[in-house]
Amino acid sequence: MAAGNETGKEMWKRRENEEKSCKINLRHFQIVPLTTSTTNDIQGQDESPEVRSASARFVINFILRHQKFDLVVCGILISPSIGSLAYLPRKRATRHRGKVKSFPQDDPKKPVHLTASMGYKAGMTTIVRDLDRPGAKMHKKEVVEAVTVVETPPLVAVGVVGYIETPRGLRSLTTVWAEHLSDEVKRRFYKNWYKSKKKAFTKYAKQHSEESGASVTRELERIQKYCTVVRVLAHTQIRQTPIKQKKAHLMEIQVNGGSIADKVDFSRNLFEKTIDIDSIFEKDEMIDVIAITKGHGFQGVTSRWGTTKLPRKTHKGLRKVACIGAWHPNHVQWTVARAGQMGYHHRTSCNHKVFRIGKGSDEGNASTEFDISKKNITPMGGFVHYGEVKNDFVMLKGSIPGVKKRVMTLRKTLYPQTSRRATEKIDLKWIDTSSKFGHGAFQTAEEKKAFQGTLKKDLITTV
Repeated sequence: MAAGNETGKEMWKRRENEEKSCKINLRHFQIVPLTTSTTNDIQGQDESPEVRSASARFVINFILRHQKFDLVVCGILISPSIGSLAYLPRKRATRHRGKVKSFPQDDPKKPVHLTASMGYKAGMTTIVRDLDRPGAKMHKKEVVEAVTVVETPPLVAVGVVGYIETPRGLRSLTTVWAEHLSDEVKRRFYKNWYKSKKKAFTKYAKQHSEESGASVTRELERIQKYCTVVRVLAHTQIRQTPIKQKKAHLMEIQVNGGSIADKVDFSRNLFEKTIDIDSIFEKDEMIDVIAITKGHGFQGVTSRWGTTKLPRKTHKGLRKVACIGAWHPNHVQWTVARAGQMGYHHRTSCNHKVFRIGKGSDEGNASTEFDISKKNITPMGGFVHYGEVKNDFVMLKGSIPGVKKRVMTLRKTLYPQTSRRATEKIDLKWIDTSSKFGHGAFQTAEEKKAFQGTLKKDLITTV
């Protein structure tokens, strides 16, 4: 029967049969295939229903998958989803501190050294430097770049862990703790410190005094004899930061270089001692940052995956995915962009250049050879939502995951860096220390006072 002479019931029955044969309804989908053969398959010309069904499923899956480039079909821009399927499921991280899942490969020929550290994100600022990259258009010219300041109070080593190799991977053999542990790290072992009896490590500490620490020495000898991987237990000194939290963050830091005996002696000598950031990282080094990203809660598919907004007259919403799949397979595939949790994911950001390692005791740790004014890295008014940086800090190129005050895990890069960006020597000319709240016009309080002169509030004397 011709389409113009069919009744309403016959029309709906015909449409239902077309949908069952997996034809694409262009009235809703508005997408045409790119080749003539595929067009013939979709239109059903000279093809069986089975072939039409398979061809339609292929085209739909091709469009719904995460293609690399934008497609313009029927005058409509079909943009790909923003995001990788490699990180699914996008759910909240199970831990608040970034975990080092892989440490750099050990080289016994190198001296004994640590491979990671921790710090707290303070905020971002701006720097000016001369680009030293021969062949580039901006070579020997000034460039403005954004940097992140991570406050890194000295870590405290409180233990050592030995790992043995098994067919299923590494397995911890034993753990040796120091004799004295601060309350900062003891809080990490309690859910409610206030109501607890605070008896952690009281019995273990006696092993260091009984028989001149024979049991502790015995465990260290076991690590030296059987283990192939040695890691130091170190915690942060969170009390030295503006953060209100009192519970320190504890992590294992792998010791690389030298023999196993050298690693055990190195770890044992670090017990109850502080570890400065400049003893782990160097200026101009490329490092990785492991952290939990900023959380945004439950978000829609457009903001979560960056899908294209539908036309203005679309029924029941624009910020949606028009077609979430074919009739068969009769379920929504995992590759289709959907709404859900956005942010608070565990991520590793690689290859951040260390522009500067500043000392907290240096009052002019933001001064340069070209900017001789004595100023601190803390901007006027402090870092927004953080405060003042009074300890050692690391200045990294670009932005890093996470919000301010969140703990950052800093790790040495896994691979030797040979690019010109990695080997470039950084010489800072100017560091911005103006207020980050509003449009800062002054770099220091002295500069502001010299510009404004004597104010009325300065003339008021207390009675």
